[in-house]
Amino acid sequence: MLAVPAQLLPAREQMAFTLMFHIIFVPFGVALPAMMLIANYKGLRRNDSVALRLARRWSHAAGLLFAVGAASGTVLSFEMGLLWPGLTGRFGEVFGLPFAIEGLGFFLEAILVAIYIFGWRRLRPWTHFWLGVPIPFVALVGAFSIISANAWMNQPAGFTISPTGEITDVDPIAAIFNDALWYELLHFVLAAYMAAAFTLASIYVVGWLRGRRDRYHRLGILIPLTIGAVLTPIQFVVGDLIAVAIFQDQPAKFAAMEVVTNSGTHQPEVLYGIYDSATNTVKGGISIPGLDSLLAGNSVDTYVPGLDQFPDAKPSNVTIVHWAFDTMAGIGTVLILLALWFGIAYWRKRDVPGNRLFLWFAASSGVLTYIAVECGWIVTEVGRQPWVVYNILRTEDAVTDANATGLWVSFTVVLLLYLVLAVGTVAVLRAMSRRWRASDRTDDEDAVYGPRPEVLK
Repeated sequence: MLAVPAQLLPAREQMAFTLMFHIIFVPFGVALPAMMLIANYKGLRRNDSVALRLARRWSHAAGLLFAVGAASGTVLSFEMGLLWPGLTGRFGEVFGLPFAIEGLGFFLEAILVAIYIFGWRRLRPWTHFWLGVPIPFVALVGAFSIISANAWMNQPAGFTISPTGEITDVDPIAAIFNDALWYELLHFVLAAYMAAAFTLASIYVVGWLRGRRDRYHRLGILIPLTIGAVLTPIQFVVGDLIAVAIFQDQPAKFAAMEVVTNSGTHQPEVLYGIYDSATNTVKGGISIPGLDSLLAGNSVDTYVPGLDQFPDAKPSNVTIVHWAFDTMAGIGTVLILLALWFGIAYWRKRDVPGNRLFLWFAASSGVLTYIAVECGWIVTEVGRQPWVVYNILRTEDAVTDANATGLWVSFTVVLLLYLVLAVGTVAVLRAMSRRWRASDRTDDEDAVYGPRPEVLK
């Protein structure tokens, strides 16, 4: 076996860090525009100034988070070419089109978000609203393109490899609409809406716990929390379908997710535990007999390939993949309980549930959903290893041949720059929040449409 390139570790660490940072902003770019439009519509339909104030403020937050997300995403595009030339150089013409589509989507969304934010107090109310309606759909274009590229890495299609190793018969449309696209895109869009909804609701729940029990905070909780509660059980069903699809299409990844060590039927479901690659065993954890086979094929007699079948092609860190999957599934289960609790309580009282335990639960839901989102990307990316293009191109063969020390330096620079970006983003959001709370004591934002009132001297 050839030695692992020294460049592999710093390249993977830099790419992993950039992805995990960028994904923080994506759910808000995808889902927050829809929520601000819901508040905008409610405000116009019912002449509700509080809902309009929420919509206006959410639009400003959406603009900031979209800008930061676009900047961090641009770095990822450069990293694809600089860190992984073996991938982009060989397969660029196959899966490069989604990146062009993503650029177009970002361009259109930036224009529409700017028009929507600029339009407050400058456009007629319904004209302003309808100009904002395309934003959530354009946001999905960016999500579609990136998920398409990632799904292609998991289920490569749209090309033929000649006997000499050359890429021929390229079909970019087949590459875009690969077999993994439907479930990865559906799963991610639901996750993005859940993350944005629960996080947004949790901010206002914290204010509610601190005694700010006014209509402004009530709407700030109810609008996003309702969206999150409706989508959570749907996501649970979709997640089950995806696990079955991965079992059929990527058996090595499934074996790592469920830490199936030896192939066979009547496979147990193991919760957590530590995988020992030397002995191909699991230490610790909770084992539920037969459940894994049952979930994979609706029968305990379902044959599930284990890690013993993939000695040279199993994920590089099975424990990380398995823990990430269990954590993601566990948080999904917990959020279903929150959704049911909220649904029953709201059906009975048509108001924010008053139970303090529920409020603490809801206040933590935003953090929980983001942990689940990060875990989902770990399962997708680390679970595909050692392949960058599944069963075709190994990650170590795609990495750059640049000096490893230089890659560690570039990783450090990216780390520091993103740290500054994160601190700056949080500082701006906090400043916006303080200004909004101060303006709540004035009439400055009561009329969000029409001429701005004169500033008192």
